[in-house]
Amino acid sequence: MSDLAVVIVSWNTRALTLEAIRTLLDDVQRGGPYDTEIWVVDNASSDDSPAAIQAEFPHVKIIENAKNIGFGAANNVAMRAMGFGKRGIDENTLPRAVYLLNSDTQTRPNATSILFNALFSLPEAGVVGARLTYEDGGFQHSAFAFPGLSQLWIDLMPAPGTLYNRRLNGRYPRRLYEHPKPFRVGHTLGATMMIRREVIQKTGMFDEQFFMYAEEVDWSWRIQKAGWKIYCVPQAHVIHLEGQSTRQVRPDSIINLWQSRLRLYRKHYPMLKRQAARWLIGVGMRRKIRQARRAYALRQISAKERDTLISAYEQVMGL
Repeated sequence: MSDLAVVIVSWNTRALTLEAIRTLLDDVQRGGPYDTEIWVVDNASSDDSPAAIQAEFPHVKIIENAKNIGFGAANNVAMRAMGFGKRGIDENTLPRAVYLLNSDTQTRPNATSILFNALFSLPEAGVVGARLTYEDGGFQHSAFAFPGLSQLWIDLMPAPGTLYNRRLNGRYPRRLYEHPKPFRVGHTLGATMMIRREVIQKTGMFDEQFFMYAEEVDWSWRIQKAGWKIYCVPQAHVIHLEGQSTRQVRPDSIINLWQSRLRLYRKHYPMLKRQAARWLIGVGMRRKIRQARRAYALRQISAKERDTLISAYEQVMGL
């Protein structure tokens, strides 16, 4: 049994994954009140990621999937390998906490121990997440309120830019991130989620119907419904390069995003709210189709890009 098990899911991000492990180990080796093990789940990368990781970090536990099964399912594979989900298992054989860490992150000094200590000291804490920044130090939203119709409207319809960073759009004020005190949130970004053992045992793991996107929102919703609280911990700093895997397949990412959002709404919204969300998405996709055609007319994108985007938006409308 370890105090902390870290899971990193990799898909064609060899250099980034290696750096994520390096910075994590540098941080962990600075000291902390825990023993840490690292798991990497590779989703059938074509860049020899597993071999490179094993060569540099022979103590890291690597699981190689035969195909890309998605972010949530890949994390579940590692947690099941640890023993979670098995009937009759002695909980003392399980790690006290599991830390889900993106492959496109770089851990800053003491971030891991700060998160670990916060998880076991904050009132009723079930999940904690770090303060994220971009590589240049720029501010990045690290946690969000659960999505409502106002967020969907701002995302899809013409809206003043000033609304983007407001609470109406699920964003928390920047002053909270600049203060050292942890604050309660709806959910942390999936890039850093440290979860208590008891939470996983009580709520299960990721819903594997979410191939990519919104899986952490769904699980966080279930965790809070089960009585646990979720916090962002500003003193724990992690650099997040953001979207390094998903940007490899943009049209597929568009479809995956809206497929996951629709599933989220079906699971957690009442019927009338689900219907309103579905209508908004239809209107929004038609608007995006017009934008793609306009961009082509202005020679901002190629005919191939236009057709690929329009096809993706039409598929979303048919979900």
